[in-house]
Amino acid sequence: MEILQIKNLHKSYGRIKAVNDLNLTISQGMVFGLLGPNGSGKTTTLAVILGILKYDSGSFSWFGGEYGDKHRVKIGAILETPNFYPYLNAIDNLEIVALIKGVSNPDYESLLKTVDLWHRKESKFSTYSLGMKQRLAIAATLIGDPEVLIFDEPTNGLDPQGIAEVRQILRRIADSGKTVIMASHILDEVEKICSHVGIMKNGVLLASGPVGAMLNDNLLGEIGSDDLKALVAALDEMEGIEITSAKKSYIECTVQPQISASAINRALVEKGIYVNHLVLRKQRLEEEFLEITRSQNKTK
Repeated sequence: MEILQIKNLHKSYGRIKAVNDLNLTISQGMVFGLLGPNGSGKTTTLAVILGILKYDSGSFSWFGGEYGDKHRVKIGAILETPNFYPYLNAIDNLEIVALIKGVSNPDYESLLKTVDLWHRKESKFSTYSLGMKQRLAIAATLIGDPEVLIFDEPTNGLDPQGIAEVRQILRRIADSGKTVIMASHILDEVEKICSHVGIMKNGVLLASGPVGAMLNDNLLGEIGSDDLKALVAALDEMEGIEITSAKKSYIECTVQPQISASAINRALVEKGIYVNHLVLRKQRLEEEFLEITRSQNKTK
């Protein structure tokens, strides 16, 4: 099911094109990361699809139009720094959020346990660390059991422990089946949390797709043997494998996704070549990001 469809979306601030002809489809169950440097248009995009900002042209639709104008109640979002009453505790603050959302009798215990704050339920918000404040904000987005959760830079300003805690919570939420959309400029964060990613720069979506398979489904291989010369000759003859570079003790190559490590090993053994190193993996997001942005720079 399509959760969000964006078509030819434009948003400008004077001469600055914050979002430039954006086309994007997000399906149910995706953990989708909008990745790009500050000023790339990520937050503007989120604000537009949440109805906070007006856009210049184009269109977007939620849930295939199933809920009409009521779609907003199916979405929980954090776009700015968590803002709660400092003199109230966690439950009191969540009660106010529930009142605003029109949700009666939410399970506060379950919500606070989800974000690891149940043990601090009676503590005033002013006593919380930045990470705890962010986790309470995540709990607030879960009130009303929304189908979609949207987070803008969810780990911004947190220390390493806070980042790890928020990351774990977001993964837990995603594993429950909810669709998650998050914006971040931190590549490592997106790779560890998201299933899919869209790379934005200067308001333009450069590429989108599954993490590790945006450019193609090929795997990256490292294959080593005591006889590299014979290994190179053998790999050159194998269908679906392309050598990209030779290192001191192994060969780097791209491998088509239908070829397994065991199939490579078996084919090499039949040629009398025994490997001492054999690794197949998806492309890292950093590798894809650099290749995509490099290609864009070349077209300018």
